Amino acid sequence: MAVRATSGPADRPAPDTGTRPGSTGTVPGIGSGGGAGPTRPDGGIRTTGRAPDGLRCGPYVLDRARIAGFAAAVGDPHPAYTDPVAARALGHPDTLAPPTYLVTLAAHAEDQLLCARPDIPGLDGAVHRAQSLRQARPAHAGDVLHATVRLTDVTHLAGRRLLTLDCAFHDADGLWVATTTSTLLCRPLAPTGSEHP
Repeated sequence: MAVRATSGPADRPAPDTGTRPGSTGTVPGIGSGGGAGPTRPDGGIRTTGRAPDGLRCGPYVLDRARIAGFAAAVGDPHPAYTDPVAARALGHPDTLAPPTYLVTLAAHAEDQLLCARPDIPGLDGAVHRAQSLRQARPAHAGDVLHATVRLTDVTHLAGRRLLTLDCAFHDADGLWVATTTSTLLCRPLAPTGSEHP
């Protein structure tokens, strides 16, 4: 399990620059020119006056250098992650992103949604409990992905909130690429219902 930080600089979008409808600037550490999230709090998803259950984020632009850096960080030496020629020899249009690369993008999108949910306390120091990935195809360098993240379940486990979030990625043509499912375990709830460390 990993402790999830929700307040680091890479987890927040840049201030709205007004350069593109539906974006709030660039996402540090994710890709060149990629917007961080929607300018509307509901991201176009109807919430009937309450905190949003879903949010559309992106675009996330995948580039070769970041994919190669991620592959090196996770210790995967497969040449298709760093060499476009090797990737093309396997029938892909460009270097492949390791499947878990999308989890980093999903974490950003999840944090954007959870920041819009002040009704869910205890997120600082939340524990990333589980992660799964379903994909239609691998993501590649050059892909421009949009994410739709949804809070699909809130339950309790050992006096803590357990959140389940789905993050669906679609390409520039609107075709489904992959969906991640994360579960986050929040800080413990006191008997009164308030959060405590």
